[in-house]
Amino acid sequence: MNAPRAPRRAAPVDVDDQRPVIDVLMAPATHGGAHVERIDTHSAIVFLAGGRALKLKRAVHFDYVDFSTPALRKAACEAEIRINRRTAPGIYRGVVPVTREPNGSLALDGRGQPVEWLVDMARFDQEGLFDRLAARGSLGLDLMALLGRAIAALHTEAEVRSDHGGRAGMAWVIDGNAMGFEQQGKGALDHARAAALTTAARAALATAAPLLEQRRRAGFVRQCHGDLHLRNIVLIDGRPTLFDAIEFNDEIACVDVAYDLAFLLMDLWRRDLPAHANAVLNAWLLATHDVESLGLLPLFLSCRAAVRAKTSATAAGLQRDAARRGELRALARRYLTLAHQMLTPAPPLVVAIGGFSGSGKSTLARALAPRLGRPPGAALLRSDEVRKSLCGVDALQPLGPEAYTPAMTLRVYRRLMECATTAARSGHAVIVDAVFAQPSDRAAVESVAAQCDVPFVGLWLEAPTGVLAERTERRGPDASDADRSIVEQQVERGAGGVRWRAVDASRTPDEVCDRAYAAVRRATAP
Repeated sequence: MNAPRAPRRAAPVDVDDQRPVIDVLMAPATHGGAHVERIDTHSAIVFLAGGRALKLKRAVHFDYVDFSTPALRKAACEAEIRINRRTAPGIYRGVVPVTREPNGSLALDGRGQPVEWLVDMARFDQEGLFDRLAARGSLGLDLMALLGRAIAALHTEAEVRSDHGGRAGMAWVIDGNAMGFEQQGKGALDHARAAALTTAARAALATAAPLLEQRRRAGFVRQCHGDLHLRNIVLIDGRPTLFDAIEFNDEIACVDVAYDLAFLLMDLWRRDLPAHANAVLNAWLLATHDVESLGLLPLFLSCRAAVRAKTSATAAGLQRDAARRGELRALARRYLTLAHQMLTPAPPLVVAIGGFSGSGKSTLARALAPRLGRPPGAALLRSDEVRKSLCGVDALQPLGPEAYTPAMTLRVYRRLMECATTAARSGHAVIVDAVFAQPSDRAAVESVAAQCDVPFVGLWLEAPTGVLAERTERRGPDASDADRSIVEQQVERGAGGVRWRAVDASRTPDEVCDRAYAAVRRATAP
C-alpha cells in the first residue's frame, strides 16, 4: 500500500522579480500592436492579444506548487502542453521563451538567451466557458452527454498511476482540508462544523478504504485532469473541450477517475443544475461501465466541496476589499454545508420503468433520475444502450435483427440486473429502463431489490397504440431501433398480468414525471 503523506505547510521563499517580463508582455508592440488583456490568478498571469494567449507562471512557491525558478517554470510549461494536448490539442500550441537580447532588452521569442518561459495557446471566446454559460442560463442539457463521454475518453486513455490515490490519497485530501479549516478558516468557517465534517469524512474513508485500494491496484487511479470544474471547460465548434489540467502536482492530478469526475458533478450540483450533473454522470457510466464507483461518490463529492470551502476561506483572508471578503466567506460556508450534505445518507432504491416502445420510458427515466437518491441522482440503466454496448457499436448506430434474438435479449437483461445489483449494493438509487414485457424479466428486477434489501417500485407506462407508433416515427436520433411495426408486434403479444403501478403515458412529459415521482414517494414512504 502506498504510504500516507502528510500535507506540507507553505514555506516562504525568495522568488524572481518578473515585473520586466510582465511589462514586455503587456506592451502592444510585443504583439504587433494588438490590444493586450491581462488575467491574473494565484499562480499565473495570462496575456490575451489578438488570437493568442500567453501564460506566464508566477515565480511562487506554495505548499502544493513550486514555480520559484526559471527551470521549474520551463518544466511546468512543457508539462502543461503535454498534459492538455490530450483533450485540447487545438488550444495548446507549445512553449515560447522570453529572451534577453544582445542590447539588454527583453523580447518575445527573440534570438537572445531565454530568461523566462510561456505557454503559447490559441485564444478562444471567453463567453464559451461553461461557467459563464451556466451563469446566464445557457448551458444546454444536451451538451452533458457529450461532456460525459469526453471525460470518459480522457480517463480511458490516461496513464495509470497506481503509485498514487487509494486510501492514502484520500487521507491526504481530508488532512489537507482539516489543516486549511484550522489555519485559514478562522473568521469564515464555524470551527465545530468544520471539525464535524473532518470526523465524518475520516469515518467515510475508513469504510471506503478497501474499495479505494482495490481500485488503485486495478488501475483506476490515473493521470486525470485534476481541476475539472465548469471554468475549465469551453465550447469550441459545438463540443465541450477540457483545458487547464493540473500539471504541477501529481498528488492533485493522479487520482481515482471517479474523484476527478466528482469535482464537475459537485460544481453542477451546487449551481442548482441537478439534471445536468445527473446527465454527465450517466453518460460517463455508460462509456466506462464503472458502476462500482457509485459507492465512493458521497465521499468524493464531499471532499471536493470541502476543498472549495477551504480555498474560498483562504481567498477571503487575502482579500482587502471588505465586501468581497464577506462574499468569499459566505461562499466558504455554503461549500461547507454542501460537503456535509453530500455525506448525508439517502436510502437506495430500485425503480423499474416498463412499457412498450414509444411510451416515453427513457424520457421519464431522465427526468426522474435527478430527483431520486443521493446527489447527483439515480444511475440510469437503459436496455437499448446496453444492447448497443454489448454489440460494440455506438448508441445511435442501428442494429439488425441478429441483435434482437431471444439469446441476445437474455444477455441484455442479465447485464441490466448485474449493474442494478452493483448500484443498489453501493447504496445508490438506480432506474432500470426496459420494455419488461416478459413476466420473468419483471420478476428478475424485483429480485434484485429483494436481494439487496432495498425498496422496489415498478412503473408501467400505458398509452394508446396510435400514440406509441406516432412517437416512434417522429423520434429523432436515439438508441432505440423500434418503429411502428415493432410497437404493433409488442402490443399484439401483450405483457401478461402486469402488477406494477400504471402511469398514463399519453400526458405531457412533465405530468408523467410528476405522477411517477408521486408514485415512488408513496411506495417508499415510511
